[in-house]
Amino acid sequence: MINQKLLVSGANFFADDYEINPYYNKSKIDVKKAQQEHAEIVDCFKKAGTEIIQVAAPEHCQDGVYTANWALVKDGIAVMSRLPEARKEEEPYAKAQLEQLGYKCVEVPDNLLFSGQGDSLRCGNYLFAGSGYRSEPAAQAFAAKTLGLTLIQLHAKPQLNPDGTEHINPFTNHADSFWYDLDLAVAVIDDHTIAYCPEALDEASNKQLEALTDIDKIRVDFNECTDGFACNMVSTGKCAIMSNKAPKLQAELEARGITCFTPDVTELKKGGGYIRCVSLWLS
Repeated sequence: MINQKLLVSGANFFADDYEINPYYNKSKIDVKKAQQEHAEIVDCFKKAGTEIIQVAAPEHCQDGVYTANWALVKDGIAVMSRLPEARKEEEPYAKAQLEQLGYKCVEVPDNLLFSGQGDSLRCGNYLFAGSGYRSEPAAQAFAAKTLGLTLIQLHAKPQLNPDGTEHINPFTNHADSFWYDLDLAVAVIDDHTIAYCPEALDEASNKQLEALTDIDKIRVDFNECTDGFACNMVSTGKCAIMSNKAPKLQAELEARGITCFTPDVTELKKGGGYIRCVSLWLS
C-alpha cells in the first residue's frame, strides 16, 4: 500500500508575503483557520490508518506547511528539493528533519529546480513528473535514476497573459501555471491507478498517458480539478483523503471500494496547496 507513513509540519507561519503561484492573490489568509484545517486533514490521515510523523513548522516560512515539496523519498533515500528563492529557508530545515529520521539525503546536481513530491508522483515503478514551472526535466531524470523509477515526463498547460504569452511569476522569475506542480493535475490512487485531468495537460502529455496500458486511468472533471482541487489528494489504495468539492471523483472512487474522507479546506487552498501538498510520503 502507498502513503502508509506521512511527514507533516504545520500552518503556524502560513502567509501570503510572496505570491509565488496564481492562487496567492485571491484573498487574505486566516492563519488560525488554516491551522484548524491542517489539524482536520491530519486527523483524516490517521483515520485512514496512516502513520504520521509530525515536525514543527519551519519558522517564518510561509509555505512551510507544504511538506510535499521538501523531497522525493523511496527506500530510505530522500532526493532533496531545490525550491524557489522565496522558499529557500525550508531546504536546510527539511534536510535536517529527514536526516534526523534516518534518511540518506541526496542533492540534485547543477542547481536544478526540483519541487519534490509535489511535482514528482510515484505510482508503482513509474515516476509521473511535471516540468516547466517548479522542476527541470534533468532534475527529475536524476531523481528517477537515483530511486530506480521509470520517468514519465509530463507538462501542464501554462498560465497565459491577455496577449497569449506565458505569464512569468515576478517572485520566481519562471513561467507560471494553475498546475505549477503536477499534484494539482494528477493523483495516484494505488500502484497501478491514477486520476488525472486531461484538460490540464498538453497534447503530448495526454498521448503519453493514453499509451500506458499497464496503468488504470480515471479522468477528472475540469471544474472539479480547478475549483475543487480534486487531484490534490492522498490515497492509500483503500482510503482517500480528498476534496469535499469533487463529487464525481468521489463517486468513482467509492464505486471502486475506496473509503473517502473529505475535510473542508478553504484557507490552505489560497496558497495554491491542498491535501496532498501538506504531506510527504515517507518510505
